[in-house]
This record gives sequence, C-alpha cells and structure tokens, in this order.
Amino acid sequence: MKNNFYLRFLLLCLFCVSCAQKTPSHPARPATPFIWENATVYFLLTDRFNNGDPSNDLHFDRNRPTGKLRGFKGGDLKGITQKIEEGYFTDLGVNALWMTPLVEQIHGGVDEGTGFTYGFHGYWTKDWTALDPNFGTREELRQLVAAAHKRGIRILLDAVINHTGPVTEKDPVWPEDWVRTGPRCTYQDYHSTVSCTLIENLPDIKTESVQEVSLPPPLIAKWKAEGRYEAEVASLAAFFERTGYPRLPKYYIMKWLSDYISDFGIDGFRVDTVKHTEEAVWQDFRTVCENAFAAYKAAHPEQGFDDQDFYLVGEVYNYNIGNGLFYDFGDRKVNYFDRAFSSLINFECKWNAAQDSYEKQFSRYSDLLKGPLKGYGVLNYLSSHDDSQPFDKDRSQPFETATRLLLSPGTAQIYYGDEVARSLVVEGTSGDATLRSVMDWETIENDTAVQQVLSHWQKLGRFRNRHLSVGAGIHTILTQEPYVFQRSYTSDNHRDKVVIGLSLPAGLKTLSVGAVFEEGTSLVDAYSGINTVVRHGQVQLDTPYSIVLLENIP
Repeated sequence: MKNNFYLRFLLLCLFCVSCAQKTPSHPARPATPFIWENATVYFLLTDRFNNGDPSNDLHFDRNRPTGKLRGFKGGDLKGITQKIEEGYFTDLGVNALWMTPLVEQIHGGVDEGTGFTYGFHGYWTKDWTALDPNFGTREELRQLVAAAHKRGIRILLDAVINHTGPVTEKDPVWPEDWVRTGPRCTYQDYHSTVSCTLIENLPDIKTESVQEVSLPPPLIAKWKAEGRYEAEVASLAAFFERTGYPRLPKYYIMKWLSDYISDFGIDGFRVDTVKHTEEAVWQDFRTVCENAFAAYKAAHPEQGFDDQDFYLVGEVYNYNIGNGLFYDFGDRKVNYFDRAFSSLINFECKWNAAQDSYEKQFSRYSDLLKGPLKGYGVLNYLSSHDDSQPFDKDRSQPFETATRLLLSPGTAQIYYGDEVARSLVVEGTSGDATLRSVMDWETIENDTAVQQVLSHWQKLGRFRNRHLSVGAGIHTILTQEPYVFQRSYTSDNHRDKVVIGLSLPAGLKTLSVGAVFEEGTSLVDAYSGINTVVRHGQVQLDTPYSIVLLENIP
C-alpha cells in the first residue's frame, strides 16, 4: 500500500503540478534560531560532488588505473563553494554541510581486492596539518566557510584520530610508539574492537599510550622538504605549553585537528570510528575543540556567532537510538555522550523507515529524545558512503525517503544525491564504490522527473528549516485516519508549532487542527502554497498532493 501511495504521489507531481497555486506573497518570517537538534546536515564526498577547478585534479602522480570509482574524480572546495553561492543548499533547507576529510591523503594507493584504490574519500591520512591539493587550498577553504556562514550554513569537517592511511611504497609506516599494525579487530568484545587495526594495512594510532613520543620521521622529512618544519614545531610547542598535555600520539592529532577550528572557524566535527578508540579520548577531544572554538569566537566578534556550542557527532558503528545513552560491547557498556559527543549517528533509522509506520517511528523517536536522550541528539540517515544496505537502494521511493528522513524527530543527514535519487547501484563497481558516484549536474538541471523529486525535498527541507518543532519538538498524533500530527517546540526564547498530514487523499481534504490552532487562525500549506482558515476546529484544502504542511501566516 505504501508503494502505491508514492506511485500515485509521483504521478500527481508529474501531471498535476499546474493545479497547484503558487505560494502567495507574505511578509517575511522572523528568523528561526539555529539549534543542532533540528539541523539538516548535507553530507558529501568532497571528491564526488562538484569539480570547480579541473586544474587541481592530479597531484603526487596519483595516475595509476584504478577500479571503477576508486580514483580521484575532481570534486573540490571550489565546486562546493559554487553550489553554496548558487543557493543549492539554501533551496534545499540545508543549514549544515559535512564534508569528508580534507587533509592530505597518502600519495600511493592499495589493492583492496576490489581494484586499485587511492584515498579519494579522505580517510587515509598522510598529514593532518595539510589540505590535500586535490581538494583545494587553505584560502579556498576559508572562502567556503565564509560563503556558508554568510548564508546561515554551518560547516562540519570529518575528524579521524583512530588511524593513519595504509602503508605504500610512497607512504612509510610511522614508528611503533605511534602505531600498531596488528592484530586485526575481531569485534568480539571491547578489547578486540579498540586495541587492534580495523583492517589489514591500516596502522592504528596508539591512543591509549602514556609514553611521550617524538614526531614521526616521515612527517619531519616532509615538513622540512616543504619548508615549514620550524613553524610546525613551534606551533606544537605552544599547544603543549598552553594545555599542559604530555606529548602523546592522541594529543598531537587533537592539536592538528583543532587547528581547523582556530584557523577557519568551523562549527563542528563528525568523528570517525569512535568505538575503536578509548572513550576518554573523546572527552579530551571535546575540551580541546571547545577551547579552540571559544578562542576563535573571541578573536572574531565581527562574525556574529550565536551561543551554540561546538558540535561533535560521533560514528559509533551500529549505535541505535533505542540504545539510549549506552553502546554495549557485550562485556562493557560505554556512554559516549558523557562529556564528549553532542550527538551520535543513528544506524537504526533505515530499518525503522522500512518496517515501521510513520506514527510508530515518529512517536518513538520523540519519546526517546525527550526521555532517555534528553539534552543530547541523534543524526538520522537513510543512505551513506559506506552502508551497503541503505533504505531504498534502488531509488524506487525517493519521495518517501525525503518524508521519512526530514520529518523524523532528530537531526537529519541528507547524503549527497538523495535529493535527486542519485543511483546507489553503479554497474562495474565493487564494494562501497557503488555508493560514491559523481553528482550528475546536467541531468539534475534537465530531467523533469529528477526535478520533481528535488522539488519535494526542497519543500520539506525549507519547512523543516523554518520550524524548530519539526526536528526538535514534541510529536503528538491528532488523527489516525487521515494521518495528521502536530509538532510543538518551546524554549525560553522561541515557540513554534506546526501540523502535518501524510497519506492524504488527492483533492479536497479536511483536517482537524482545533487542538493546535485557534478558531479563525489563518494558515498556509507550505507544500502547495494554498491559504486556509480554521473553521469549527478544521481546515479544508483542495490540492493535488497527499501531504500537507500547515504553518501560521506571518
């Protein structure tokens, strides 16, 4: 029945768009304050999103033939900035961008059994202190952050502390007091998940070490060749003097990552492979990041920062919202929220979207976020760069994907191309490469069916952006048939409420809203743009759509 609804929905969108009235002209709405609990995060692979500068496509002789979609394809910071300035993210209601790691990647590549592979994805670090020139320059990152902040978009970078990149003929292994090269993780308990390498040939940083270490010789040689050894050493000395931390591997990397806060004013980190590192590491990382963020804000009052804290969202693989505060290793339970993460990625969302009714999912998420998880958050997603079992892998339900994701309580993560049904199955690929195709901007601009999908995402995304109640509010069902619910949000300085109807009949529909909006209140359906007024506790709308997004007319 669900699939039939979305088939009807698609047909109505394609053939009845002319029936919808344009959004009436209304006074400007008061600015909605930003909170991470209601954010819409757009996650993109820097190399695969948009190529703004073809001149930087090849560096370090990374030109060996690779497996399909396993080499660099040209996406870069300039390309992302172009789309920010064109308003692509604003039109989508996005108010935070998460980019895969920008740091310099290993110069060589490896054969993983799925074809020769370079570090296009950004998770194979060679040097945390440098940007990879395939992605762009420091000035281009500065321009990107400025362009995003000008439009109310926060910037998340991806932080990797757990491991370096693989060892290759161009990328020597770091010393034994820095990394372990075995054993490989078996994930049977806490120890076999933390004190081990994720895969073969991925040196694991000894984050548990209490032995002070010198800089790795390969890094010293690199910095000297680049003429910046003295500056980097002086910067490290100042950090360790200021913080009082010992010179342990984990603190070197925390310093290098926090420099992106100090130098560019980024707003948060998505942290990789969290459960593979001791939980105390993340408490220290939180402190380092918060101090760097506070210092940056104090030094740049002209940038008009609000009171939002630095944001840390963690990838604890297989953490589910139903776990509450704790992740269970079998022999040990760990609270990663404790003095560390603002939010964790919710790996359960895709299963709930496939199995649960809207009401079951929405009400459960609301109850958990206002109950066991009060004060913290989750980042919901339905597809990603390394999840081989996403919701709707064949892209047969792009409308429901948007509805499920953007209307679920919690922070929402759009994976690049979700909004245009970018294919997640690419012939000739193997492994996660099939999830990482290049955005096809020509098709997006010219294909009517793709544009209809995008329009649906845009309407929901902008509605969510305007209303804190959607992601951060309390969910209350109003009627089951037709399915209508409200979301309400109240804080010391902001109140918000909306009414949403899903799976509604096309044409004339009547919704009971008297429990939310007073008699005579003028409302607008943000989906169709049609105005209505509350009469006898109800509103009537005649639209070709099966969804209604009711909000006050400002």
